[in-house]
Amino acid sequence: DREYRVIRALHAQGFPVAEPLVLCDDETVAGTAFYVMSYVDGRVFWEPQMPGSHPAERAAVYDAMNDTIARLHVFDPAAIGLADFGKGENYVARQVDRWSKQYRASQTETIDAMERLIEWLPSHVPPSGPARVVHGDYRLDNLIVARDAPKVAAVLDWELSTLGDPLADFSYHLMAWHMPHSESAAGTGSLVGHDLSALGIPSMTDYVDAYVARTGLDPRPHLSVYLAYNFFRIAAILQGIIGRVRDGTATSEFAPAKAEMIRPLADKAWQFAQQA
Repeated sequence: DREYRVIRALHAQGFPVAEPLVLCDDETVAGTAFYVMSYVDGRVFWEPQMPGSHPAERAAVYDAMNDTIARLHVFDPAAIGLADFGKGENYVARQVDRWSKQYRASQTETIDAMERLIEWLPSHVPPSGPARVVHGDYRLDNLIVARDAPKVAAVLDWELSTLGDPLADFSYHLMAWHMPHSESAAGTGSLVGHDLSALGIPSMTDYVDAYVARTGLDPRPHLSVYLAYNFFRIAAILQGIIGRVRDGTATSEFAPAKAEMIRPLADKAWQFAQQA
C-alpha cells in the first residue's frame, strides 16, 4: 500500500513511474493485499557500464538518471500529498541506528571495520536538510529506459521509499563509482577499472555537480560521510540476508557471494570515514 501510494502521488506529477491502476486490500481476493500497475516497455541496464551501448547513449542515459532523481528531490512532499509518508527528520541517524541493530541481529563473524563504523557514524551524521521523498534503492538497474531514446520511462522498486535526507538518497547510487570488484558482482555493479571517458560515462565529480545545479542541494561538503554511511548500509543489508539464510528463514543461491562482499564493503566504508 505504501508503494502504491507513492507511485500514485508521483504519477500525478508526471514523474516517470508505472501508472498505478488499483489497490486491493481485501485479502480474500488473492490471499494478501496487492496492487496492479501498468506495463512499461523499455530496457533495463543491469550493469552500470552499459555493455552493448555506445558513448553518446551512455552519457545521455546517465544525464537522464541524474535529472530524474533531481526531479524527485525537488518535490515538496506536502504539496503532492505525502506530508505524512515518513518521519523525515534525523533520517541518517535513524538509518544508522536501524542498520546497526539489523547487523548485530544477523552477525556471523567479527568484522573490524563494521565495529568501527557502528561507533563512528552516530557522531558524524551530516546536518539534516529539508525532508524529501527518498527512493531508498535508486540505481541504474532499477530504471526502465525507453526502447528508442535515452529517457527514463519508469523508476521501479519503491519498497524502501519514505521521507528523508535527499543527499543520502542521491549518494547511494554514487557507490557504483567506488564499488569493490566482485567476480559474482552479488548484485553490486561497479564502474571501478573502466575507462569512463572512453565509455561516455561522467566522472563522479561531474555527475554530482550536475545534481547540485539541478536541485541546489549540495552533498559535497559531507560526501565522504554519506558514502561511508551508504557502504555501511549495504554491508548491513547483505549481512541481513546471510543471517536469514543462517536462521533458515530465507534461501539464496547467491548467499556465499554476498557474504564475501560484506568485508570489502565495510572496508570501503571505513576508508571514506577516514577521509571524512
